[in-house]
Amino acid sequence: MTKIAIWCRHEGDNVIGIGAEIPWNIPSDSRRFRNLTKEKTLVVGKKTYESFPNRTLPNRRLIVVTRQPDYEVSDSQNHRIVSDLKSLKDYPEDLYISGGAVIYDAFFEEPALRPEIVVDCVYHGALKDGISGEPASVDKSVAVLEKKYMPLPQHFEMDNVTTTVWLLKGAFVAQNVVKEILQYLEMEEK
Repeated sequence: MTKIAIWCRHEGDNVIGIGAEIPWNIPSDSRRFRNLTKEKTLVVGKKTYESFPNRTLPNRRLIVVTRQPDYEVSDSQNHRIVSDLKSLKDYPEDLYISGGAVIYDAFFEEPALRPEIVVDCVYHGALKDGISGEPASVDKSVAVLEKKYMPLPQHFEMDNVTTTVWLLKGAFVAQNVVKEILQYLEMEEK
């Protein structure tokens, strides 16, 4: 099992969302997320889960992290509840950690749960105006990323977003997963 964190953060302040919204609209970034996570198992917090249309993402299995054991998911065959992240430590499938900020921070702060791979997309443009709510940032996760991870030399540029793949130093990293991610990013850039 490999844990992969995937996010798009704003350059300089590491904001990934404001309130329940992503504060930019970049179709290629949304497409990248959809294509990299298709047919995968995603780990999301309850707020992120509730931000999905109809509380689902097609062609994905979702693990929803919440402290509410009686929380009802929209698709009981493909979505499940987890209240203790440590129960995912030895999960049998690859896990794509997909937000929000609290979920990213929980994985990055716990050495036994740290993702082996990070798909780090950094948006260099302006945030949308008129969005209300509290900004969500991955500052804590990025601090761990910069100390404990090594970036691969390839950088992928598209629509004002730079994507870099980082690997956890000293960890066994499944090369087939890295290869799949890099092949998609290379193909997307062409």
